[in-house]
Amino acid sequence: MNISYNWLKDYLNIDLSPEKVGDILTDTGLEVEGIEKYETVPGGLSGLVIGHVKKVEKHPDADKLNITQVDLGAEELSQIVCGAPNVKSGMKVVVARPGDFIPGLDVHLKASKIRDVKSEGMMCSERELEI
Repeated sequence: MNISYNWLKDYLNIDLSPEKVGDILTDTGLEVEGIEKYETVPGGLSGLVIGHVKKVEKHPDADKLNITQVDLGAEELSQIVCGAPNVKSGMKVVVARPGDFIPGLDVHLKASKIRDVKSEGMMCSERELEI
């Protein structure tokens, strides 16, 4: 039988890790065969951050690309080349940084240059995140 850790927390006042609860259940005679982490989105979207677009300008060598300056909470703004036609200053966006996994593309993002302009991340759509 599978039992949800969150379901147990609804009925028991516990502040222990799932592993510790599994050990306690096993010690009381209930066999815990394993603990599985459930993720509604593969990879759990770990590493992704919310950015605040501060500036948008047209890419000098591409009609359909924009160069954006995005606040990711660091001291300096991050430059991200973006192909979304609806990107504008002031909006909040989900950003994958180099090394982050993008489930909808099945890739780990790498820092890159797009038409000779450095891009320090990628603004992700719901489709790319498989939401």
